[in-house]
Amino acid sequence: MSNKITIVNGKLNVPSNPIIPFIEGDGVGPEIWQSAKAIFDHAVEKAYQGSRKVEWKEVLAGEKSFNINSSWLPDETMNAFKDYLIGIKGPLTTPVGGGIRSLNVALRQELDLYVCLRPVRWFKGVESPIKAPEKVNMTIFRENTEDIYAGIEWQQGTPEAKKFYQFIAQEMGVKKVRFPETSSFGVKPVSIEGSERLIRAAIEYAIVHRLPSVTLVHKGNIMKFTEGGFKQWGYELAEREFASNVFTMQQFDKLKKEQGVLVAKEALNSAKAAGKIIIKDVICDAFLQNTLLKPEEYSVIATLNLNGDYVSDQLAAMVGGIGIAPGANINYLTGHAIFEATHGTAPDIAGQDMANPSSLLLSGVMMFDYLGWFEVGKLITDALETLFQKGEATVDLARFMSNGHELKTSQFTQAIISHL
Repeated sequence: MSNKITIVNGKLNVPSNPIIPFIEGDGVGPEIWQSAKAIFDHAVEKAYQGSRKVEWKEVLAGEKSFNINSSWLPDETMNAFKDYLIGIKGPLTTPVGGGIRSLNVALRQELDLYVCLRPVRWFKGVESPIKAPEKVNMTIFRENTEDIYAGIEWQQGTPEAKKFYQFIAQEMGVKKVRFPETSSFGVKPVSIEGSERLIRAAIEYAIVHRLPSVTLVHKGNIMKFTEGGFKQWGYELAEREFASNVFTMQQFDKLKKEQGVLVAKEALNSAKAAGKIIIKDVICDAFLQNTLLKPEEYSVIATLNLNGDYVSDQLAAMVGGIGIAPGANINYLTGHAIFEATHGTAPDIAGQDMANPSSLLLSGVMMFDYLGWFEVGKLITDALETLFQKGEATVDLARFMSNGHELKTSQFTQAIISHL
């Protein structure tokens, strides 16, 4: 029997002993990987009593790879992720100077991992800067292959920048550039196909998990054809492909205009009562404010790349910080997915047995859920919350807890294992 994960007709086929490639990462990466791996293995054993087991396969990227074979991202690593479909990784250093702009971006682009999935929830016991962190429970679908990730730039003072300006000024009639001689220029592509597949995945996720709404977050009031296009294409997709499952605020506005506000409100309330998902939109700056004032109004978020970066980090801070924020990069069509720690390499604390493995650990929970091994994730999240409620955590979290007791990475790892 093969121990490779495969996908057939859009459904993952997961053997009982799947091979899963991993990159331990740079900086604190090796420490948090060893911690997470030990917890994963114990949780799988606890859940399935030996009938299931992960076979971990190390692949190289980042500083470790460069030091061994002079390549930041070898072809063998990319081929392993392509071949085995699913992988997990620690934080990677961004190379300085020429070559790959970002290893993370390169992996996402090459594998076409068009969804950056970032669930955000609060764990009891974790200190938060807001009064009611328990109201924050959102899942962010951030577009991962377009917008600034596919952005094209021309640096100020170069012949290319001058040529670009001459083209837009002379051929396109653009007169808005105030200081053309000293301006750098950037172009970001946003397509119908790229927007639709991201928003489709968000709506399907809301349907499967029976969540109340999907919010399209954009800056379409200013960038009308890229960000505004994302919003409009999202509404059109929802009404075309999910008519029986959703009610859109675009439909609400049309009813209000044609039949009055009372009819529109009645239709909205009827849709909610019938369990339909409400598709709405909000401008990004207003959304960032609203998440602080009324986070309970949002559930699934669909947004473009740059907005998603801001949104993900703010929401993570609201529930205790990026140290407990998991993330995944997924192509739901091919099945390819890489689960990852969302924080940086933290070289200043590397090797000191004080790094927090929770981001990588919770990303692993997402991975096991993606595989359908839900029992593993529940064991880990229950153990984490038990520890946090007792004030037991690594220094980054414990120092803010009123009952905080600082644990080293190794102590934290053993404490989780003992609570599985």
